[in-house]
Amino acid sequence: MQKRIAIIGGGIVGATAAFYLSQLPGAQQVKVTLFDDGVGQATSAAAGIISPWLSKRRNQRWYRLAKAGAALYPELIHDAHLGTEVYQQTGTIVTREAAVDLEVLAHLAQERRQTAPTMGDVRVLSAKEIQAQLPMLTAPQPGVLISGGARVDGPALVQGLLQRASEVNLSIKRERVTLTTSGDVVTSMGPKRFDRVIVTVGAWLKEVLAPVGITADVRPQKGQLIELAVKDYPLQEQMPVLMPEGERDFIPFGHGKLIVGATHEDGGKFDLSRDPAVKADLLASAQRLVSGLTPESITGMRVGTRAYTSDFAPFFGPVPEHEKLLVASGLGSSGLTTGPEIGRRLAGSALYGGEPDWSEYEKPLTTYLSSSAE
Repeated sequence: MQKRIAIIGGGIVGATAAFYLSQLPGAQQVKVTLFDDGVGQATSAAAGIISPWLSKRRNQRWYRLAKAGAALYPELIHDAHLGTEVYQQTGTIVTREAAVDLEVLAHLAQERRQTAPTMGDVRVLSAKEIQAQLPMLTAPQPGVLISGGARVDGPALVQGLLQRASEVNLSIKRERVTLTTSGDVVTSMGPKRFDRVIVTVGAWLKEVLAPVGITADVRPQKGQLIELAVKDYPLQEQMPVLMPEGERDFIPFGHGKLIVGATHEDGGKFDLSRDPAVKADLLASAQRLVSGLTPESITGMRVGTRAYTSDFAPFFGPVPEHEKLLVASGLGSSGLTTGPEIGRRLAGSALYGGEPDWSEYEKPLTTYLSSSAE
């Protein structure tokens, strides 16, 4: 008998779950339907840096999850037959102006490399050496290069994963849906019953779970970034990603395209308008490192809504006392790093059932989900 699985939300988690539901053993017995209207989706606005190893976060569960996510990427990209325009291990440079801070950073990198071989090589670079790797920079700082770091284009990744899944067992419905009190999916054609429902709607989780009587500890945060046209360096199309001290992240995609951002705006919530003041601030950050940039250098601006929990940690898994529901949310600004690993695990749980022990990566779901009747 064919198993019917619904995915609500087509961002990084939903798209990865859909891909693995088309690849895992038993996929031929599964029919998957993904619902997403695309409004405000964080992944559609994201260009990510896959380099979690030097994070200052003290949350070890998150760090283990982020390490697993970074390690999964090469395999995922290979299996989905995606190219370097989507994901590429270009290396990541983290800069520090003061010599003592640079020494501390380098020591941390070498220490963490002992338990994270996917970091690759770790090297301290002078400002001049960094400028050689990123010739567009006119005000470089010294820093640490991690060769295993990578860049990823969020929209292109999601599109590629969904395309592969659609070739096997996925149908995509571009609409916003809700749930009934029993967890059925209310579509434009009326309620539909599925064997399992994976809800990966990010900051909208509280709204979607409300009819089921579940309150989710999730809040929205607005993020904006800009795309810039810079000088093209044909011999250096694989420039490293730059995380400069005191400035916004720089993500070069080659062919003269540079992405700068993103912001973290708690007050923005679900507002998807492009803020001229934020646009100017992002440009000013770029101008401090790259001379000659003007407002005319901006070729685009992306806006999305991230989801955060009160302790800034993601959560995912089967919902207690609601057998057919699985959820994921709270990924914050590291969603492109942790999302694929979460999506892979949710796909396996939806397909095979059981109660997996993911305590190595997250607190119990009851930390973030509660019954509205309580």
